[in-house]
Formats: sequence, C-alpha cells, structure tokens
Amino acid sequence: MTLKHLIMMISLLIAVMAIPQAHAQLGILNDLLGSVNIQGTVSCTSNDNNVAAAIPGFSNAQVQLQCGEKVFSDATTDGDGMFSMMVNPLLYDLSSLLSGCNLVIPTPLSKCNSNLPSIGGLISTLRYVGLSHVGTETIANMEPSGFHFKPSV
Repeated sequence: MTLKHLIMMISLLIAVMAIPQAHAQLGILNDLLGSVNIQGTVSCTSNDNNVAAAIPGFSNAQVQLQCGEKVFSDATTDGDGMFSMMVNPLLYDLSSLLSGCNLVIPTPLSKCNSNLPSIGGLISTLRYVGLSHVGTETIANMEPSGFHFKPSV
C-alpha cells in the first residue's frame, strides 16, 4: 500500500467517524421533526401578558425569533394579537431554541396605545408545549413564556 493510498484511507476513516457524532449532537428528536411551530398572543401592555386577559391584543405587531443577534423568523400579529411562525429544526435545534432564542416585538407599544412607550419593545423566552402530528409529520409546539417590556430591543 502506497503512502497516497494510506493517507486516503485515513481521511476516509476520519470522515466516516465524524458522521455519527454530528448525528448525535442534533439528537434523534430533530430527525423526527418536520418543523417547529411557535404561536401565541401579544397583548397591548408593557406588563406580562399571561395575566392580562382583559387587555386587547396588539394587532399588526412584528414578532421576531431572535437567536443571539440574528433574526431566524418573523411574523405579524393579526387583529387579535395572535401570531404563528414555522421554523425549520435544521436551522436551529430545539434545545438551542429554548435556551438561546427570544421572541422580540420591536414594534413600539405606542402603536397600539398612545399612553405606552414609543421606544423599546416586548421580549419573551420560549416554552415547549408538546408535539402534534399532521399526517406523517411531527411538529414541536412552542409558545412565549410571557412578554415583558424592555427599554431597548
């Protein structure tokens, strides 16, 4: 066996050994998921909207999924303040979504109520709420854990 063949065999062996490790890092759950659905309601308030049942929804607000400084997905709320966005789990795995991403509402609160601040916005971490099945696709469902005001978003 020549040195060239030996180097090629070692390179091939290293590449084959790396495949299972990359698969293990993503986790089996990511292989089974078709997508991640993030949905919720944004209320027109600067307080935690999980307890604000009588407060109207924040319509036409931009909702961004931010992981670090990067926006991975976005949506706009409907007339009742509800939004839904689908995220490909290959772009960001579930554990990273839960630990390193936030839902950010950069639309100023003054857009829904002139008595609220015109700078800053709302922010929330994510909460996993379970799996659902649509045909043969498995979807992981997430929601905001509770929006709160942040002076600069």
